[in-house]
Formats: sequence, C-alpha cells, structure tokens
Amino acid sequence: MGYDFEFLEKAGIDTGLGMEYTGGQEKYISALSRYYRNYEKNLKNVEDSLGSNNLEDYMTYVHALKSNSKMVGNVKLAKAFETLELAAREKHMDTINNNHEKTLDMYKEFVLLIKPIGKANMAPPADEITGEEARKISKQLLEALDDFDDEKSSQLIGKLSGYPFRITQKEKLKTAASLVSDFDYDSAAEIIREIKETIE
Repeated sequence: MGYDFEFLEKAGIDTGLGMEYTGGQEKYISALSRYYRNYEKNLKNVEDSLGSNNLEDYMTYVHALKSNSKMVGNVKLAKAFETLELAAREKHMDTINNNHEKTLDMYKEFVLLIKPIGKANMAPPADEITGEEARKISKQLLEALDDFDDEKSSQLIGKLSGYPFRITQKEKLKTAASLVSDFDYDSAAEIIREIKETIE
C-alpha cells in the first residue's frame, strides 16, 4: 500500500532520496518515526554541549543530526547541520553563534512537520531489529570472524543490516561484507567493533 508523502514533498523534503537511503517506503516511515522520537534527546545534547562550551561533543551531535537529516531526505537541514559541524571543527564561534538558533528552528519545524508519522506508532518493518538484538548479533559476528567462518559471518552481517544504522555505518557494514568475501577477517572485525559502538 502506498503512503502519501505529498505533504513532505511540498515542504521540500526529498522523499525519493530518503527511501533510497533507508531501503524503501516502510523503512523510510520507520526512520522518520525514529527521527521524531529522538528530537528531545538530540536537542538537549546539542544545547548542553554548546552551553558547556564542549565543541568536541557539539561537533559529534551535529554530525549525527546532519547524517540523520540527509537519510530522511531533508537535504537543506543536513547542510545547515554540516555548517555547524565544520564551524565546531575549526572552532569558529562566530559561525556557530550566527547559525545555531536558525538551524535548531529548522530542526523543530521539520519535527513538527513529521509529527503525524512520529505519533502514528506504526510497527517497524518485519526485518528491522532492535539495538539489543543488534548488539547480540555483533558479538556473534565477531566470534565468527575470529573463527574465520566466512559463511556464518556473511549470514550475521545480513541480519545486522536489519538495524537502522546511519548512512556512514551502513556503508561501513557493506565494506565489512566485502572484506569477508576477500577473507580479510581482521579488517572486517575492526569495522564491526567500530559499528557496534554506534548501536543505541
């Protein structure tokens, strides 16, 4: 059944890009719902890190919001968060001060726009796994890689891809799968350990 994304497209959201990044309509809706639910937590992290002048954490949080915004098709908001990320990296406080509030206003506006999806409480896609399941699979995967078991490792990577990772982690998971195919288990394990840390 098709979902009407016209209200998002009218607001300039690239739903086609969002579905491409997330893996289809069902997963796109799930990603939008998660984006909505994480708003309060993410806003607090961004505000607190800037308030305590911790630019390292601030950069990490706005980087995550840049990736998540791009993943759900809000390219304009992703670029706004990228401006803050680069400014934090270079310690350009003027740029941060000039763009911080404007960007958070855009963020709030978008969250209000997707509220009908966020509040709908839709069931996640059938192949989507929870953070707890993803951590368990990651542990099993690292053991399989340690045993040089390419078949089991490939199966577990397939299962792990059901976790709603951000774009960068999804790409790293694909790289890990490719390394397993090349029998480079150590490099694959290194990537999986890194990805495991991002599971919430």
